[in-house]
Amino acid sequence: MLGKLLFRYLLRYRWLLAGVLVFQFAAALAALYLPSLNADIIDEGVANGDTGFIIRTGLAMLAVSFGQIVASIIATACAARSAMATGRDIRRDVFTKVSSFSEREVSQFGSGSLITRNTNDVQQIQMLAMMGATMLVQAPMLAIGGIIMAIRQDVGLSWIIGVAVPVLLVVAGLIISRMVPLFRSMQAKLDGVNRILREQLTGVRVVRAFVREDIEEERFREANDGITLVGRKVGSLFVLLFPLVMLVLNVTVVGVVWFGAFEVNDGNTEIGTLFAFMQYVGQILGGVMMATFMTIMIPRAAVSADRVGEVLAVDSSLKRPAQPVTTMPSPGSVELENVSFTYPGADEPVIDGVSFRAAPGETVAIIGSTGAGKTTLVNLIPRLFDATGGTVRVHGVDVREADLETLWNGIGLVPQRPFLFTGTIASNLRFGREDATDEELWEALEIAQAADFVREKPKGLDEPIVQGGTNVSGGQRQRLAIARAIVSRPDILVFDDSFSALDLTTDARLRQALWRELPHITKIVVAQRVSTITDADRILVLEDGRVAGIGTHQELFESSETYREIVDSQLGAKA
Repeated sequence: MLGKLLFRYLLRYRWLLAGVLVFQFAAALAALYLPSLNADIIDEGVANGDTGFIIRTGLAMLAVSFGQIVASIIATACAARSAMATGRDIRRDVFTKVSSFSEREVSQFGSGSLITRNTNDVQQIQMLAMMGATMLVQAPMLAIGGIIMAIRQDVGLSWIIGVAVPVLLVVAGLIISRMVPLFRSMQAKLDGVNRILREQLTGVRVVRAFVREDIEEERFREANDGITLVGRKVGSLFVLLFPLVMLVLNVTVVGVVWFGAFEVNDGNTEIGTLFAFMQYVGQILGGVMMATFMTIMIPRAAVSADRVGEVLAVDSSLKRPAQPVTTMPSPGSVELENVSFTYPGADEPVIDGVSFRAAPGETVAIIGSTGAGKTTLVNLIPRLFDATGGTVRVHGVDVREADLETLWNGIGLVPQRPFLFTGTIASNLRFGREDATDEELWEALEIAQAADFVREKPKGLDEPIVQGGTNVSGGQRQRLAIARAIVSRPDILVFDDSFSALDLTTDARLRQALWRELPHITKIVVAQRVSTITDADRILVLEDGRVAGIGTHQELFESSETYREIVDSQLGAKA
């Protein structure tokens, strides 16, 4: 998978990669030429006392060194630009892919794991692309070029290279083979730390309310200790690797000096040649060391690439039709026909055989006990996931055949847990429709009974909203979410228990405003309170995922025992 990702994304910047190859080759040639110049200075300049030759050759070395520096800088710049662009493209595609997921795919991976995959995992691939375009390209050039130049300097000592390089490769291979499973374990444990941290931050009120701080701290400590233990093992292998590499390098240098001394003593080689040979040995082993360092990075990047590839390979269960319907014959209508839904891995359906119809402009309420399947049912209307049985028609079209953008543009959804984005009140309301004017925003706020508290804010519509909208109360957050849905000018408004944080007076005023100002819009209302739905055109009673009754408030009170029990428990004699 690592090779596929790099081939798919990195080759988009082939001109930058060509620049890396050209300038790295130039830098390598310069690095390989310097020891020969140094040998000439010793053998011809120093040995003969020729100061002019030493100066001329020294200036040549300075020029070659400057050229090496310039070539290395350009090569590194090209490598950095290509690697950063590759990381950007992968993050964009992962984000786009995740944005297309239904609730089923998000639950399959987990939000914590998806965040890790699009940050830490992509960073590992990006780092490999960066280092690979510099070190991995340069390493074989130095190693192969060094071997050629060393043999040219002294064939008699070349056997030392033939022994040192295989020994170095064996040592590195044994250690790296132990790192691969550790890197895979480290990424999985990093997912766990992210998951626990997100749960604790999201549920901090619950943790404190039930005095679970000590237990949650211990839970995080165990996850943190787990990743620390794996990191310590990886670090131990790193600590072991480089001393062994340096040992091989130093033993090789000692061997060159030892056996080279005999060559010099016998007159078979010059001192400058011996020094050049030692420098070439250093370059050869340096190239092998760089390749070794890269092979350390490759296993971790390979694990990360597999994890990123898993996300990119998963197709959303929300299949886009080959010929999507973009013209809606009956805007505002909702019809469910014998609809069932079963979550992946579940033995029993959450909803089973549900049928009802809402004509344009009608209000249909859905009520039932906790776990009856109300939220699951309304999530099928905007096609957040597909029904496993039956047919869902919205605007007169089967949602599986409708163009998703057209379908979503006609539906305003207020979820059970309203979420506000970082920005301002105005930017959150315009999330529904970017071109909405301030007058339209205030009109939506008036209907949602939110205009008064927004006017009281020092900056009004420009009042800042922090992440999640935690700087406003739960009721204010709900009303802003309702206003956002109204701003989008939908044909259908879906309220998933969206009045639960409102007091009865505000609830009543909001419903009256909705009914009065938006009579043409179809309203699907999920509610726990009977008082919220008594004036609905039709009420659907759910019990264990099945329809226990359907009709008006009075009809159901007379005919449905389940509904009568709900009413009696909340309103008693007032019903």
